[in-house]
Amino acid sequence: MRAFILLLAAVLLAACGSDKPAAKLNIGDLAPTFQTIRADGAAVQFPAAWAGKPLVIRFWADWCKYCEGEMKDIETVYRRLKPRGLEVIAINAGQDRKTVVEFMQKLGVSYLTLLDENSAIAKRYGVVGLPTTYFVDAKGIVRAKLIGEADAAGFERAALEILK
Repeated sequence: MRAFILLLAAVLLAACGSDKPAAKLNIGDLAPTFQTIRADGAAVQFPAAWAGKPLVIRFWADWCKYCEGEMKDIETVYRRLKPRGLEVIAINAGQDRKTVVEFMQKLGVSYLTLLDENSAIAKRYGVVGLPTTYFVDAKGIVRAKLIGEADAAGFERAALEILK
């Protein structure tokens, strides 16, 4: 079983497009900086674009069977907590703009979507499976990390912690 898990991790890391091992981003670490483009084509930088704001950073892909339902649940929580300052970004790992835009339009979610076509950002964050979600406080520190599907209640609990 252990050999299978190691093989699976190696395959997922290889798919990220680099020979370097993925980072190990843990609770208490400073979230890595990155530059990319939004689904609408505008350039964006982290942390500059969200300086001083609590932020949820979610990695996903349209082929991920757990991502779609969870993204709709996130939308519900996001709309409820946005007036309190919560920001959510959904970083698509490894897909092109057309695929990302069509999927997000189908879901009807309003939070920001970013592109990571070569999975370089996902690799910097140590993502080895989708979905993976990081909850980053206003100082840029990772306060929670969810790997795999989370329900709306679990997502909201973690989001409320970074809003304190």
